[in-house]
Amino acid sequence: MNHLKEKIAIITGASRVKGIGAAICRELAKTGYHIFFTYWTDYDKEMPWSIELDEPMKLKEELIRKGVKASCMELDLSNPDAPQQLLNEVIEQLGYPDILINNAAFSTNTDYSNLDAEELDKHYMINVRATTLLSIQFARKFDKKSGGRIVNLTSGQFQGPMPGELAYATTKGAVDALTITLSAELAPLGITVNAVNPGPTDTGWMTETIKSDLKPLFPFGRIGEPRDVAKTIKFLVSNEADWITGQIIHSEGGFRR
Repeated sequence: MNHLKEKIAIITGASRVKGIGAAICRELAKTGYHIFFTYWTDYDKEMPWSIELDEPMKLKEELIRKGVKASCMELDLSNPDAPQQLLNEVIEQLGYPDILINNAAFSTNTDYSNLDAEELDKHYMINVRATTLLSIQFARKFDKKSGGRIVNLTSGQFQGPMPGELAYATTKGAVDALTITLSAELAPLGITVNAVNPGPTDTGWMTETIKSDLKPLFPFGRIGEPRDVAKTIKFLVSNEADWITGQIIHSEGGFRR
């Protein structure tokens, strides 16, 4: 743990204590990374899972109890200036970051019959533009010779169709393309870029009916949990993963579509 104690990780979209973002924060903090996470409660309040307003602060306190530095900020990533604002805040509070986890996402149920330009733009601004601009800002400010890590969260768009989620599937598919090209551009800087597809994950949004329908599709006999993808990401940001880049990794327990 000692060689990691000064490494700093940014995780976006860690509003809810049951979410994937929070699980990533916990897993990396347990390993010894200092953590800076973002959240945006206005989005979560509109979603079926909702959120308690004190959840981000509870997560921050939990991380500090693990013996690492932890900080956070509420940030609307749809603002074009948000990536620059975030990097400046991280550098001021913790130092220059080593790791960026693009976990924040925008998702609503849309298909060809109800998708319009406004809704598509909302997906694009978070899933594509914010992910791209934040990755760019991270790379421009990366001040080490090696060891940089970017991990994007994707959703297996090329594993099969996602009817009813047209805007989400379209924009998350762009994240896969971004990952592959950006990995080639940033390799000379000592930064790896990968994407992880966690598959269906129980973060509190699943009804009992959804769980019973999905469970038979997992050969391990259980539904994916946030800690599953968090452990995959913990490996990808480690020193042992320095030869893995430009990959779309399907960490979904053999889920069969």
